[in-house]
Amino acid sequence: MTTTALDDRELPPEAAREHTEPVDDPFDRDVLPAPKDASRRLLGSLIRPYRARMAVAAVVLLAQQAAVQAGPLLVAYAIDSAVPALREDDNGPLIAVAVAYFLCAVGGGGFQALFIRLTARLNQGILLELRGRIYRHAQALSLDFHDRYTSGRLISRATSDVQSLRELLNEGLQQLLMIMVSIVYIGGLLFYLDVGLGVAAVVSFVPLWFLVRSYRRRSAERFSRRSTAIAAVIVKFTETVGGIRPVQAFRRERANDEAFERLNRTHERVNGDTILEMGRFIVLSRCVAAITVAAIVLWGAQRVASGELALGALAAGALYIRRLYDPLDQFAMVLNNYQSAVASLDKISGLLAQRPDVPEPERPVRLPERAAGTPGREVVFDDVRFAYRTGGEVLPAFRMTLAAGETTALVGATGAGKSTLVKLLARFYDPSEGRVLLDGTDLRDLTTAELRRGVVMVTQEAFLFSGTVAENIAIGKPDATRAEIEEAARAIGAHDFIAALPDGYDTDVRKRGGRISAGQRQLVAFARVLLADPAVVILDEATSSLDIPGEKAVQEAMETVLRGRTAVLIAHRLSTVEIADRVLVMEAGRVVEDGHPADLVAGTGRFSDLHRAWRESLV
Repeated sequence: MTTTALDDRELPPEAAREHTEPVDDPFDRDVLPAPKDASRRLLGSLIRPYRARMAVAAVVLLAQQAAVQAGPLLVAYAIDSAVPALREDDNGPLIAVAVAYFLCAVGGGGFQALFIRLTARLNQGILLELRGRIYRHAQALSLDFHDRYTSGRLISRATSDVQSLRELLNEGLQQLLMIMVSIVYIGGLLFYLDVGLGVAAVVSFVPLWFLVRSYRRRSAERFSRRSTAIAAVIVKFTETVGGIRPVQAFRRERANDEAFERLNRTHERVNGDTILEMGRFIVLSRCVAAITVAAIVLWGAQRVASGELALGALAAGALYIRRLYDPLDQFAMVLNNYQSAVASLDKISGLLAQRPDVPEPERPVRLPERAAGTPGREVVFDDVRFAYRTGGEVLPAFRMTLAAGETTALVGATGAGKSTLVKLLARFYDPSEGRVLLDGTDLRDLTTAELRRGVVMVTQEAFLFSGTVAENIAIGKPDATRAEIEEAARAIGAHDFIAALPDGYDTDVRKRGGRISAGQRQLVAFARVLLADPAVVILDEATSSLDIPGEKAVQEAMETVLRGRTAVLIAHRLSTVEIADRVLVMEAGRVVEDGHPADLVAGTGRFSDLHRAWRESLV
């Protein structure tokens, strides 16, 4: 067992932070950096599995638009052919027109209903996959990411941003496809009726193209700001609800109300800007459309009078040109949905582009098998150095060996580096330099699943998920039988209080385990660890939030859990240290004392002073 602190000239963490220049942290921005075209590739990967369905939907849409756009053509035929035939007592053409018009109406409605049904299923599949990706990716990202990126932003990505995509896919995309296909159909039919009408229609779209281009550029910024604003509202709301106890304890309601009101008004203002921008586009586009239609009708009427154009062709052409401009209001809504979805997709793709700081190994290895009866595994910190991204160095380079089966207690003031050290052992972070070895195997060479089977951490506040007591204990071993779960609970000393619950092991502990006390939650967490049977156990201040009776029960359970395992304890209460084989006193990231608890108490060092102060506090 060796411990060597190196480079005594290193500044303590507080001083190091003071000397660290502020850096531009992308996590302070709402849009995370992403590779070029990440949004396009994300959308392509979501759509790719549904290409066959999209092809079927496209065929149905073509059939629907063919039926719908046949109407004005039938009107032209009726005016130019069917009506003159009536003068000769020939009702056949007019009846044929009426039947064809009826069939087109029925067919158009039927094909549209089928198209909506196909696209609805397709869109729901895409959104289901996207939400699943966000959820899975959030769980896979490293602790460093979650320390820096607020949970409110994650919730915004999975809710409001996905909602923006839903509005585009479920509503806007259908309308956009119909508009685009109708424009192609109408353009072709206008050229079929009369080349001059077709050219006039094409020329009339030039001012509209500039109008749409201007609207897209101006609205893109506004929708990005709107997405950021709603994310800020969600972040503030989540933060307030999550910290409702200190909010009420320190009477922060009014201050929080004022802060939330500012964020809410910012969102209202930005959202209003997007609506005003859409209103400007609709007004201008209607003016252009009205002027264009009037000019084409006047010009066409002169050509009819001169005999250059048939009256039916002019009537059909006017109907088609009107149909070209009728969807402009819908097109503005589609553009709104599109800009909102693009802004949201950029933020989602930025999130999904983040890679874990503790990636899976390319060539994973397995831990060597432990011989029967072998107590735990050896842990070695080999020239380990660590610094957080946003601060100075926390752990200067050091070497340390924890023998297999040894219980080591880490003691020291807040900020001494204890929690950072155990997070390296649990591989929530990787060292900036050096290696952490488990029985000679670098933790970076182990898969997450392999590492979690060997190393388990119990935090200060035992987190229980909504569900039954049995389900929470079985997290340590998902395939455990009820008998194994109860056996683990008995070994820990938790069986009696669990059996006394309303439904015993089937009692729902509710949100965060709020139905049972802190000490009982900690016992459930220990039963979970015992069932998992890891070789290395990390306890991060496991008794610091408990009262004396609760602490005593947890300490007895702790001794059961640690027996025959390598253990690292972070201890603020020195009563916890008494069960340790070895104590490391840390200060500014260094181990300043190392020895057996009794030897250190008998000495004159810092642990002796801490122990004396603790004993005096009990009197």
